[in-house]
Amino acid sequence: MIMAAMPPAPKPTLPLMHAGFLLAGLGTFLLGPILPILSRQWHLSDQQSGLLLLAQFTGATLGGATVSQRLPRAFTSGLASAATGLLLFVNVDNLSLACLALLLFGFGIGRIIASLNILAGNRYTRQRGSALSRLNLSFSLGCLLSPLLAAQLTPHLSLFTILASLCVVFIVTAAIAAASQRKDITDDLQPTTETPTKFLTATFLLFAAILFFYGGLETCLSAWLTTYVLRYGQTSLVLSQYTLVLLLCGLTAGRALAAWLLTRLSESTLLRLALALTIACAAALSLAHSAALIAIEAVALGACLAPIFPAAFALYMALKPTPRQAGLVLAGSGLGAAAIPYLMGAVSTHTGSLRLALTLPIATAVILMLLTLTPRSGPSPHEVLAARE
Repeated sequence: MIMAAMPPAPKPTLPLMHAGFLLAGLGTFLLGPILPILSRQWHLSDQQSGLLLLAQFTGATLGGATVSQRLPRAFTSGLASAATGLLLFVNVDNLSLACLALLLFGFGIGRIIASLNILAGNRYTRQRGSALSRLNLSFSLGCLLSPLLAAQLTPHLSLFTILASLCVVFIVTAAIAAASQRKDITDDLQPTTETPTKFLTATFLLFAAILFFYGGLETCLSAWLTTYVLRYGQTSLVLSQYTLVLLLCGLTAGRALAAWLLTRLSESTLLRLALALTIACAAALSLAHSAALIAIEAVALGACLAPIFPAAFALYMALKPTPRQAGLVLAGSGLGAAAIPYLMGAVSTHTGSLRLALTLPIATAVILMLLTLTPRSGPSPHEVLAARE
């Protein structure tokens, strides 16, 4: 009996996409747990520490903004760029060179995140928000591994050993991704023939703003949490790193819950609910005066943040943007992650209070809520889909 040939699996395969999301999460949260160590070794102020975050997420912005039609190739090149930047970072010993290395590392991370999210958004058209949440669950697991590994390994191994090992993992994954690609480009998205309209342009600006502020909000809370707990929770470095683990446990569990909720609620409803709870939890965090209370608020914050990105990006992908448009919107997230945490460090340095600087992410969450309530010109994403059906 002759069996019909099965169609080739799309590239990258689902397991490789999950691996890419895992590494992207690990890389995105790399600096937060080790920032106190770098600050101590290089005698950095909060504002100077913020420059490291600024460099990495500026690179992520550029990485997302330069993604085009050949998404599998962008994924592979992103892995290679991240590995190269990390290799340079482990061999520098001053702030300026570290920023240049992190710029390249962030560029690679940005390309990985953008290419995989756009691939997923176009590949999984049914219950897109739920599918994006499931894939971003691997991203959250990678984020969770970052402080967990830091807390376990930094007391016993040098930063050089830890980061060099991570560099090897990026190199091996890049080699697997390159080997899995066929010589032709049939897996790449074909160029769109649709001309962007004024409606799409207005929507592009709105979603770029939403992801800009979301990127800044999440990175402020994650990158500065370890330092915040160490400073105000009266605890050790290891326990402060574990507080970030708790935030990311909440984020990971929240992504799993969001994948289920998005099969029952609309993306816009869940987005607004998550933002309202985030504002309340961030305000409570700013009032916490013990490590135990901060830890509880960290778990709650992670769970509240979890649905925001998958819901918002699913709403945008429902409008069928071109890969370049989607990449630029995602680049807004990297830009926010670069600018707002740096600004938080500057406020902390000039006021002498990281607690006071925490009002910045709270204000950012309020702005996000207002943006989600902004009327959009033209039909809603759900109306667009209904019209096409």
